[in-house]
Amino acid sequence: MTIPAALDAADGNDHWRVFFASAVFTVFIGGLMVLATMSNEPFRFGIKEGFVLTTFSWVATAAFAAVPFIGVGLSYTDAFFESMSGLTTTGATVIEGLDHLPRGILLWRALLQGIGGLGIVVTAIIILPFLRVGGMQLFQAERPDRSEKVVPRAAELVTAAAAIYLALLLACTIAYTVFGMTLFDAVCHALTTVSTAGFSTHDQSFEFFASPSLEVVAIVFMILGALPFVVFIRMAHGDLKAPWKDAQVRGLLTFLGVVILLMAVWLSSSRNFSFIEALRLTAFNVTSIVTTTGFTNTDYTQWGTFAFGMFFLLKFVGGCSGSTAGAIKIYRLQVAGMLTRSYLLHLISPNRVVSLVYNGRRLPEDVPFSVIAFLAIYMATIGAFTVVLAAFGLDFVTALSAATSAISTIGPGLGEIVGPAGSYAGLPALAKWALCMAMLLGRLELFTVLVLFRPEFWR
Repeated sequence: MTIPAALDAADGNDHWRVFFASAVFTVFIGGLMVLATMSNEPFRFGIKEGFVLTTFSWVATAAFAAVPFIGVGLSYTDAFFESMSGLTTTGATVIEGLDHLPRGILLWRALLQGIGGLGIVVTAIIILPFLRVGGMQLFQAERPDRSEKVVPRAAELVTAAAAIYLALLLACTIAYTVFGMTLFDAVCHALTTVSTAGFSTHDQSFEFFASPSLEVVAIVFMILGALPFVVFIRMAHGDLKAPWKDAQVRGLLTFLGVVILLMAVWLSSSRNFSFIEALRLTAFNVTSIVTTTGFTNTDYTQWGTFAFGMFFLLKFVGGCSGSTAGAIKIYRLQVAGMLTRSYLLHLISPNRVVSLVYNGRRLPEDVPFSVIAFLAIYMATIGAFTVVLAAFGLDFVTALSAATSAISTIGPGLGEIVGPAGSYAGLPALAKWALCMAMLLGRLELFTVLVLFRPEFWR
């Protein structure tokens, strides 16, 4: 909080006092918590503690990170929504008139997404495989500290991931600056690009810049943010072919290439766009939605019903496990495809033995069930939140797309209210709290939070 405070003070804006007061308040409460929990007894970290700490640390961080937003006139409901959206790298916003806000609050939004991006990478690499959430145990064997001894301990793995994250942020900032952004815009957009989060410093998002070269930079770093950071760690230790060995990376890049090409051909043939212009628009927006970033350079919902339906389906895909991206994730879709193929082969030949192999390793026995359970709960959760939002008076398209975007941590929904040209500011307060819960569920892979609602958990 002292970073945006210093920026506002340098700009001569009195809003620095809000950040400074928020910092003092946060340090005071944090200090009390430290003093209250000091003990000579060693802390035992088990599975239950993992679920509790993972969930409540994200909630507590969002609660305190919301305080500075109150200083720009937001209610605590809106402030918490903006904070949760930032930390979960969702990118849904209730703030309008971004171009006229103090630079400190714009930087704070970007910093929250930068923190959230690194936080989920660490959570996905270290915590979720340990908790065996939604098939993430598949990557417990993939961790470099367990398999290839690239780094020997979890702390070093976290340090390596953080170093790569900072390197990507620096490279993205430099690239944005070289191709025309101001240094401030470059820093803010680098934080929200690498974290695949989507907050911008302008109401028009990337449409404000009207620069194809900046869009190419954004596409590159959105994709890099959606790749497994374990792959980057392997590359840093000399395995330069690591991306092409990873089934997730191949799957994501192939999927993006095919969808972008098909959408570009369709857009150029059905609308008044040249193929190059159609390719530019589809490449940016498809990449933004699939990687769950949420940047826009045009209102793609105006392209017609085919594009409307296609972008809705793309909201479910997501990037790779161990990345900053959200949604279902490529590996779960690949495992589901393997299970479907296996089932069809069993229908044809009941006695056939079909081996399920992923990334050169046989799938652990509990992974298929975990993945199918995750997919079922994922769809059920979207359905439940759609009904809840509809009960608060939202139309069906707004309710369904807002629920999907929140759980997939994408940000912009569909329709006039929460679509690429809209915002979440006009939603009822209870709808915003419901979406905060949806964002938390989606960011922490559903089960990490849902398990806390089981009475057996607390016995």
